[in-house]
Amino acid sequence: MMQTSSAAAPSAEEQPNLRRTALYGEHLALGARVVPFAGFEMPVQYAGILREHAAVRERAGLFDLSHMAQYELRGPGVAAWADTLTVNAIATMKHGQARYNIFTNDRGGCMDDVLFYRLGEERFLLVVNAGNASKMWPYLQEQAAGQRDIALENHHGSHALLAVQGPRAVEIVAPLCNFDAAALKYYFCAEGTVDGVRAVIARTGYTGEDGYELFVEASLAPSLWQTLLARGKEAGLQPAGLGARDMLRLEAGMPLYGFELSEEISPLAGGQGWAVKFDKPAFTGKQALLAQRDADAFERVAGAVLAGKVPARNGYSVFLAGERVGEVRSASLAPSYDNRQIATVLVNKAAHERGTALGIEIRGVLHDATVVPMPFYKRERT
Repeated sequence: MMQTSSAAAPSAEEQPNLRRTALYGEHLALGARVVPFAGFEMPVQYAGILREHAAVRERAGLFDLSHMAQYELRGPGVAAWADTLTVNAIATMKHGQARYNIFTNDRGGCMDDVLFYRLGEERFLLVVNAGNASKMWPYLQEQAAGQRDIALENHHGSHALLAVQGPRAVEIVAPLCNFDAAALKYYFCAEGTVDGVRAVIARTGYTGEDGYELFVEASLAPSLWQTLLARGKEAGLQPAGLGARDMLRLEAGMPLYGFELSEEISPLAGGQGWAVKFDKPAFTGKQALLAQRDADAFERVAGAVLAGKVPARNGYSVFLAGERVGEVRSASLAPSYDNRQIATVLVNKAAHERGTALGIEIRGVLHDATVVPMPFYKRERT
């Protein structure tokens, strides 16, 4: 989730009010390079971004995602209420199902992209991006005000989130669970224990690989982190930071809020139109999204591969036949895509089609690029 940038990240001294996750001491003990991110001091890398990327693609990586905000939503009115605020369907979720969703504003822009986990008929776990927590929690409270059949509880900071991602994740995590975690389906979750620690165990992921997310009490996270590293050592498990995570998610074509999605970039423009259920009754931003869909004149996110080795950066201009048609949103080296430089670009409709030849301006020079389908990388399923 850490966007690569030519600009140096501000130091912790320049941001004195930074928070720390329960695993901060573990990161220091492992020699992690810690940087400010979304209000927290987070590990950007341990052994190196490329080595951590390779570990996740080939074996398994262990991530601290405790900076993400966790909210528990309870009550008989939660599903219907949340359906009025988001683009995807919530009331139709099965017990134990996870579902990607987006909160939209009146203009159809994205307030945040989130995950809902249905823990029971009247219980949901909602996970929002750390950088949007200060916006989303007051918004949820405001929208739930006066509704007696809805209760919200904020676990941001008091609960931790560990993720094990990679082709060997199942053999590392499943034996530690008190149920058949290997049989847990993709985008489903269960409540149980991991090495005796009570947890919500989910099988979603943000890397393009198989894996698990483990939601636990913050105080229990350090011992579980140590157990996972010890049990996973033989399988090649390595701790991985935000740098590798951003590279992995971009290869997998997954959006990062603030880059492919924002208050100004709608789900349709960001490539998440599949999540918009227009057959739902009225929801915030529905009319704006309908108008955008019907006009079909909006800028949209596309994947691009550069011809050379020079990397692009967020905000660089994109050209088609000498005319500026948009800008780069995310960019990275892609070890899983023949070590080529890749990017997402937000461009007008004419520049969006597969095979379109583009020019990306990098330090005053146009570099050739071609629109390609996303994801750039897709794992082979066995």
